[in-house]
Formats: sequence, C-alpha cells, structure tokens
Amino acid sequence: MDAPPPATGAWREADPPGRRQWVRLDRPLPLERGGELPAVQLAYETWGTPAPDRSNAVLVLHALTGDSHVAGPAGPGHPTAGWWDSLVQPGVIDPGRYFVVAPNVLGGCQGSTGPSSIAPDGRHWGSRFPALTVRDQVAAEVALADALGIDRWAAVVGGSMGGMRALEWAVSVPDRVESLLLLACPARSTADQIAWTYPQLQAIRSDPGWHGGDYYGLGEGPHRGLGVARRIAHVTYRSEAELSGRFGRKPQGDGRFAVESYLDHHADKLVRRFDAGSYVVLAEAMNSHDVGRGRGGVAAALSRVTARTVVGGVTTDRLYPLAQQRELAAGIPGAGEVRVIDSPYGHDAFLIETEQIARLVRELFTGSESRVGSR
Repeated sequence: MDAPPPATGAWREADPPGRRQWVRLDRPLPLERGGELPAVQLAYETWGTPAPDRSNAVLVLHALTGDSHVAGPAGPGHPTAGWWDSLVQPGVIDPGRYFVVAPNVLGGCQGSTGPSSIAPDGRHWGSRFPALTVRDQVAAEVALADALGIDRWAAVVGGSMGGMRALEWAVSVPDRVESLLLLACPARSTADQIAWTYPQLQAIRSDPGWHGGDYYGLGEGPHRGLGVARRIAHVTYRSEAELSGRFGRKPQGDGRFAVESYLDHHADKLVRRFDAGSYVVLAEAMNSHDVGRGRGGVAAALSRVTARTVVGGVTTDRLYPLAQQRELAAGIPGAGEVRVIDSPYGHDAFLIETEQIARLVRELFTGSESRVGSR
C-alpha cells in the first residue's frame, strides 16, 4: 500500500540537490503590486558550456507544475525525469552548441523561493508569501541572467506558463532576447481561463489541511484539495476526443470509470512532488498575465518585440485555444503565421509532440546559428 502523501512535496534544504545550482539575489526584489520580497534565491540547472561572450545561452521556461529539471533521469533530488528530455539533445536544443539554462520559477517549490521556503525570520513563508505577477517572476529571471553574465539570450523558449514568461521577457526587455519560441500560451489570461482556475484554488483553500496556508510542519497538508485541483486542471490539459477515444465509458473493477482512475493517478503523482502553496501562488500569477497591462494594450505591447519569433499552437487545445496564438503571431512583428501542432492531446501536446516541437525549435535556430558565438 502506498504511503500517505506528505504535507508538501516541495524540495527541502535537507534533500539532495541533484543537478541544481542557485543564485541568491544581492538585493530585495521589488514587486509589481507593491512591497518587496527579501532574500530571493532561484534554483536552476544548466547543460552545455557558455561561449566566452555568453552569446550561445538559451533560456528554457517551465509550465505550472514543472521545474528546472528539463533533461536527465529521475534520481536523488529529482522525483521525475526531465520534462523535455527529448528536446535538450543534439540536433534540437543541442548542449554541444548551446548553453541551456532552466530556472525553477519564483514562487515555485523545487529550490526557488516560494511559500514553502524559509523566510528571513526562520519560519516558512506560508500565508505571508506575497502575491506575484508574471512580471515579478521575469524580473527575478533577469537578475539570474545578470548573475550568470548573460546580457542577451540567443533564444527564450517556453510553453503554457513558461510561454507567458517568455513573452514577458521579449516585451519588457526586448534587447535581451534574440529569438523567441512561444508555445500554447496567450497574450493575456481570459475570463474562461481564470474561471477554470477558480475552483482549483477553492479546492485547495477549502481543504481542512490548508490552515490558511500555514500547514508546513503540521504533519498533514492540503493534499486532498491539491489533488482535486490537479484533476480539474488535467481535464483542461487534454482534449475531449482523446479522453473519449482512450477511455470511453469503460468501467474498472472497483466501480470507477477508467477515466476517473486516470485522473486519480495524476492527482496522486502531483501531491507527492509539488506544494499546494506554490500551486496557489503560481496559478494566481498566471491569472495576472496581461502583457498589455500599463502598456497601452496587447497590440501596443506585442509591437515592442524585436526577437525573431516562432509561435506554435495546438489544434485541440481547449485551455489556450489556437485563436490566442494567432493573436500573438499577428501582433508580433515578423512572426508570420502561427505554426499549428496537429495533435489529439490538447494543451499537453507541447510536452508530448516532441517531433513537431523539435521542428519549430530548428526553425527558430536556423536564423540565429550564424550569429551564435560571434557577438
């Protein structure tokens, strides 16, 4: 019988570091909504060797429940194998050519400062952790780039929440992004996307184990609520056609439908490797995403992008529908038509359809390879 889930699946200081490295900001991080976050650290992993001028650096940004472990096996410090393992390879995002950097997002739970982290007063941040926006997260990543001596990324690549941050990079500091790959992400979160997020947040906050966000060290955390949130979210990550074709109305021996068992499985996996507090902070940051806020609207913001850009969207994505990627492609100068990923897998296709994604990565790099290492 499986052990009960932990109060939090966050990486802790006593855990093996795995491949992680850390950058600690030398000053507090000002936040978009006011105030500041002191003692910020970002965990990150790297592959490859930086050129002397760092012109071969590629930034890879993860989605909501991802982390810095883009490539490599599961092992001490890393509960799962790399989430884009087949793309950080020769011929795609080639570590023999590029210096690949993948941070764990600010507010996350796999080594970067977040609700499960220890605050300067020696207690877990918990409910005291401030609300973040995508812009705050990118500001922390800009500080990471500064610490690594990277003035300009050869490419910034991201899907879903990672795509939101990649877009924010290209709009807020356009001179620091040479090329840009945006996958299955929007210019701003819509009412529909915020509405899907709301019951997930309510499920976590309604769990008796939530304790207002201060459940660390109490033995049992809000894993039931986090599991419900994951079940809701996972339905939006896949398509109706895939779920119907794969499971239909097939029953299980225990009386559940097969599709219910499938959702239970994904919920159980997540609660053992993630943190409910981080889920809340990151989901609300995604709700905040609006690249046009304070910039004269989406069209004006997108016109600021100077990076060579490829935008990809998924035919069956019901979380971030293809129309949202068409808006990005139409608004970003020189992006051309949206590249369509034909897949039955819905939003998760940006993680699953590695051959189609690899073609987009190669297209992105074709225009920049002559400049890598020569700046």
